[in-house]
Amino acid sequence: MKLPDKSIVMEEVVAQIPDGATVLVGGFGVPGTPFALLRELARQGQRDLVLVKNDANEAGMGIDHLIAGGQVRKLIVTHLGLNANAIAAMNEGRMEVEFCAQGILAERIRAGGAGLGAILTDIGIDTELAQGKQIVEMNGRPMLVESALRGDVALVHAARADCFGNLAYAATARNFNPLMAMAASRVIAETEELLPLGGLDPDSVESPGAFVDHVVKLDAISEEYGIVRR
Repeated sequence: MKLPDKSIVMEEVVAQIPDGATVLVGGFGVPGTPFALLRELARQGQRDLVLVKNDANEAGMGIDHLIAGGQVRKLIVTHLGLNANAIAAMNEGRMEVEFCAQGILAERIRAGGAGLGAILTDIGIDTELAQGKQIVEMNGRPMLVESALRGDVALVHAARADCFGNLAYAATARNFNPLMAMAASRVIAETEELLPLGGLDPDSVESPGAFVDHVVKLDAISEEYGIVRR
C-alpha cells in the first residue's frame, strides 16, 4: 500500500479552518510554537476562534496577532503574564479567558487524545479554578472533574517531518505538540525540514503520521516568526 503525500501549501490548508473553530496551538513560549501558521491564520482573518495554548506568547508574536485582530473569542491558557495585549483584551471583556493549571491543561489534552471524557484531580479544589465545575468523591476524597479537551484543528511545529506526516521535534519543542497532535480532528504541522518517506529514523518519530493530516514546509527560518531551535 502506498502511503499518501500530505504536504500542502500553507495558504490552502489554513483556508480550511472555519470561523468558530477550536484550535489547539503547540508551543511553550517560543519553542514549538507554529508561528508561520499563526501568521497566515491572522492574515486570512478567521474569527470567533477558541484557542487552547500554554501561554499567550508575547506582544507581536504568535497568537498575539490573532488577539490583536479581534479573532479570538475565548482563550484556554495557563498564564498571560508576558502579553499585555492579552491581559487588556481579557480585562476589557473583548476576549473570554479560562485559566488552567499547566499540568492539568496537559492532562486534559492528553485525555482528549485518548478518547476520555474527563480527568479527576484534587488540584484547584477550594480555589477560583473550581468555580462552576463538578466535584465528586473518589476513595473518600473530593475530586474536581476537569473535562477533556479536543480541537477541531491542531497547529504544531516540528523540526523535521516526512511527507506522510511523521514528526520529530527539537529539544523543548517537545512540550504540548505531541499531545495536541493526538487530540484534534485535523492536525496541521509546519516543519523546518521536509524529508521523503523513510527519511526519518523510526526511533526519532515522536508524532506518528497516522495522527497528522497536513504538512507545510517552511520556506525560510525567519526572525519574524521567531522560529529558533532551543
